[in-house]
Amino acid sequence: MATAKNTICLWFDKDAEEAARFYAATFPNSAVTAVHKAPGDYPSGKKGDVLTVQFTVLGIPCLGLNGGPVFKQTEAFSFQIATDDQEETDRYWNAIVGNGGQESACGWCKDRWGLSWQITPRALTDAMAAGGDEARRAFDAMMGMQKIDVAKIEAARKG
Repeated sequence: MATAKNTICLWFDKDAEEAARFYAATFPNSAVTAVHKAPGDYPSGKKGDVLTVQFTVLGIPCLGLNGGPVFKQTEAFSFQIATDDQEETDRYWNAIVGNGGQESACGWCKDRWGLSWQITPRALTDAMAAGGDEARRAFDAMMGMQKIDVAKIEAARKG
């Protein structure tokens, strides 16, 4: 498999393969495509340890690097997943939070490896794009939510 011209590199302590396999099992059009072991010792590991994992998340090429505990994930990077309905929103949210993750606000959550996800229903994106009072009402409704409630967003949008 050819390496993509642009790949998102995600730093993990030592669990890149486990994370990649979780993402592949959770999201469609996602897969672990290669696992590479270190050819020699490195600062946070030994020869033969998994060093990098190539994978895709919803078709986006990624590389998981087991770089050790020096750098941590932050909310400065997140995957934003557009969902079509409440069922899809619930499925992804519950998979991430229910596998050792944590809820945050306004559709954000973190997986157990510290990576941030925005589980964003298209109903919210559409409401914000409408502008004016529709967007303000939807925005105000969203501000009180953790997981986005599509019915409440749609109701707020209508006034």
